[in-house]
Amino acid sequence: MVLVKMKTVAETFLGSAVEKAVITVPAHFNDSQRQSTKDAAKVAGLEVLRMINEPTAAAIAYSLDKRACVDGKMNVLVFDLGGGTFDVSLLTIDGGGQIMVKATGGDTHLGGGDFDNRMVDHFVQEFKRKHKEDIRSNQRALCRLRVQCERAKRIVSSSIQTMIDIDCLANGIDFSAKFTRAKFEEVNMDLFRKCMEPVEMCLKDANMNKDSIDEVVLVGGSTRIPKVQQLLQKFFNGKLLSQKINPDEAVAHGAGFLAAHLSDIGDGAVQGLELIDVTPLSLGVACWGDIMAVLIPRNSPIPTKKEDTFCTVYDNQTSVSFRVYQGEREIASQNYCLGKLKLSGIPAAPRGEVEMNVCYEIDADGILNVSAREITTGANNTIKITDNGSLSKAEIEKMIEDAERYKFEDEAHLKKAMAHRALDHCVSKLRTKIKDYKVRLSLRKMWLSVKDLEDLEDQIDETIEWLDLNPDAEECELEDKKAELYNICTEKKLNRAVKASLNNLFGCQQEFSHGL
Repeated sequence: MVLVKMKTVAETFLGSAVEKAVITVPAHFNDSQRQSTKDAAKVAGLEVLRMINEPTAAAIAYSLDKRACVDGKMNVLVFDLGGGTFDVSLLTIDGGGQIMVKATGGDTHLGGGDFDNRMVDHFVQEFKRKHKEDIRSNQRALCRLRVQCERAKRIVSSSIQTMIDIDCLANGIDFSAKFTRAKFEEVNMDLFRKCMEPVEMCLKDANMNKDSIDEVVLVGGSTRIPKVQQLLQKFFNGKLLSQKINPDEAVAHGAGFLAAHLSDIGDGAVQGLELIDVTPLSLGVACWGDIMAVLIPRNSPIPTKKEDTFCTVYDNQTSVSFRVYQGEREIASQNYCLGKLKLSGIPAAPRGEVEMNVCYEIDADGILNVSAREITTGANNTIKITDNGSLSKAEIEKMIEDAERYKFEDEAHLKKAMAHRALDHCVSKLRTKIKDYKVRLSLRKMWLSVKDLEDLEDQIDETIEWLDLNPDAEECELEDKKAELYNICTEKKLNRAVKASLNNLFGCQQEFSHGL
């Protein structure tokens, strides 16, 4: 769905069809995740020219931005902390356009979303302490709280404090709390420190020390968090961090350069680009005793091809099953199983006498192909790792057909979801306006009776409760509910200013929906 959306955006901008793409993925994506991404691209109608790691793409953008300044070789550490994933890559860049990845590491489950979760947990506890209410099971309340937490995170990254204000968060209770940068750092400190571990591991894998790093480049929106920058700068003994490239656009920018290079367009610097990436995790085969025999160590340059010889472990063994694993544990079963390969037709003989050659080959996209061959008879078998989450050709074709078949149903579902959110937005804003009017009422006498005002507030609360109880309401029901609330509001004797404000508010659905 994301790739279809991006394809549509690109085609709208260019005014022509887009059929090929360079796709970036987190550096620590395993083989199955990469293959699934290629499957998704095929479903979306895109041919993948190349799949590269996000920090590598950022390094391409950085190197071409600095091409006039690069003299000889320089070592660059790309620190990529985004919304959901975290990657670190150490690269060597030279003035001739060669980019060689020396080591990579990271965490596919660490990012800005985890910082938001910590804030949500903090405020859930705060709400429970103040109001004796546990809102963990109230998904609507948690969703509204998460939106405010994400906003507060951005604000405290540039200022000292902000306020969390949510009308009618749960059971008619308003919630308001001050949130400081210090509190944000306190609830997330262990996660911030966790970001430094892959940096240290990356240096160790590349056999480099901190002083050998010429530049530390920040990529990803979460690198704007001051404490993250502070810890990283402290780790590198006060070295200034490079923030010259846009952290939100660097990865896409680098992927665009690579696409131009692969398409033979662009200037000499783009055409002179030479990219040498690495595999993020070790790849091996499970041997007798559940031992992991590594054929391709992590941080090996790709594309690459490695072979090794294995023998039978039982007498008169006529078939062998190879289990392909990815990971760093010496115990094979503790690593991630990518798939299995069975080799049959081998000659019966005493154990240890029959030998088999196993070959692991990784292409430029980081996709693994495994083959096995019995040496004396030539019996062989080959697999491309496509299981554990990726799709077969038939499944991919079925998904393409289903996308067309259910197109109108998907559009109807989207309209319903937008109508639900628009009504929720409208009711929340209306409640705020009524509160403001209540303040004016006490200061400037009355245009509206206290009872009428209470009736309005009751109707608003009733609408909020109805939305909670009817998350799957149809679009027509939502429109009727909105019209009902509007009619009740306009029947009251409101002054012109309040009426005009209400008319603008109730007319906001179309604008709100287009903004989604």
